[in-house]
Amino acid sequence: MSSKPPVPTRTRSQALQLSAERFFPGGVNSPVRAFRAVGGAPPFIQSAAGAYLTDADGNRYIDYFGSWGPMILGHALPPVVEAIQRAAANSASFGASTAAEVDLAERIVACYPAIEKMRFVSSGTEATMSAIRLARAATRRKIIIKFEGCYHGHADGLLVKAGSGLATFGIPGSAGVPEEVAGLTHALPYNDIAAIEAAFDAHPDVIAAVIIEPIVGNAGCIPPAPGYLAALRALTRREGALLIVDEVMTGFRVALGGACQLYEIDPDLITLGKIVGGGLPVGVFGGKRKYMDQLAPLGPVYQAGTLSGNPLAMAAGIATISYLQAHAEEIYPQLEATSKAVFEGVAAEAVAAGVPLTTNRVGSMGTWFFTPDPVTNYEEAAKSDTAAFGRFHRAMLDQGIWLPPSQFEAAFLSTAHGKEEIAATIAAASQAFKFVQGE
Repeated sequence: MSSKPPVPTRTRSQALQLSAERFFPGGVNSPVRAFRAVGGAPPFIQSAAGAYLTDADGNRYIDYFGSWGPMILGHALPPVVEAIQRAAANSASFGASTAAEVDLAERIVACYPAIEKMRFVSSGTEATMSAIRLARAATRRKIIIKFEGCYHGHADGLLVKAGSGLATFGIPGSAGVPEEVAGLTHALPYNDIAAIEAAFDAHPDVIAAVIIEPIVGNAGCIPPAPGYLAALRALTRREGALLIVDEVMTGFRVALGGACQLYEIDPDLITLGKIVGGGLPVGVFGGKRKYMDQLAPLGPVYQAGTLSGNPLAMAAGIATISYLQAHAEEIYPQLEATSKAVFEGVAAEAVAAGVPLTTNRVGSMGTWFFTPDPVTNYEEAAKSDTAAFGRFHRAMLDQGIWLPPSQFEAAFLSTAHGKEEIAATIAAASQAFKFVQGE
């Protein structure tokens, strides 16, 4: 038996958690921040730089969730910080159009040719919700198909077998969502094209759109099977339904043009977020001009947002995307090499310790599933040993490695992760797996 790694002092974080519970349900403003699935109380962050987080007690951690994806360049990259400071000096918000919106849009279109027009919003939930409204209007149909374990925000119609927090806490849907609304969303198994074909056969001419995470990230990282996305694109075209590719998580991360570039997808609509704002609140939905021009004020589909195109988010986004564009030939191979070393290195330690583990990875996002079997869909992911993951998470955190606090969330790396962080992570995993086996 191996003893648990010594627990760092987190007195200040614990006091803050108790204070937070007075004001916020569960002491958090998003369920994914809670540690109920892995045990213990979440550290409260005071600052971050590069690949490291520092908590309220002065403990440092190597960050493997990166604000849930957007910090691809690491925390507090000087060009991004400086851009935000310059923008803030001119006011945090105008409620009117700015040149920065056009600048960022031009950069997005350069990376995503399928986006002919777009609209900025303030969150990924807004982006997917608006894209679905647009799809229903464009097709004059009601039914939406999504996939089990894929999460597209917390809009009522999308909280159906939605993975992520719902999977973590074992909630099949959500209270407060009318059955009539949920009934318009059909959830199918991911990576099963036959299931989609059967759905179209069963519901001819009523399916408005298929929305998909091209790489599932909210049931853990699950890549698409070869040919799956191409078959889905062909099927939706044949049936007159729109294909919405949700790249809120994968956008700019798995390639400069995201999963659309990586898998050569030409969707009707795309949703983006996270990285586009350089870590500030932002979302994007865009796509073919013939659909986007149905939005008000040009068309009958209403969508609005007072803070849409917020100047601070635009500034941070311009700095981030322009940096990725300028250094893409170095950044993406570096991320691939670093991520490969981390994920394979940790997996090798699991083998040495005799811990059953399956590793899924695409570029700089991935998951260690505590199961010996392949994971190609949510049903297979759900067979993971979540208790073992919880022990692993706690042991890693106590050694200064902060993983996502759920078996069903992808981990992310940044350009700030290097050889030192790789070595520290693998060494910590070696000790953590002993604890997983020994307890």
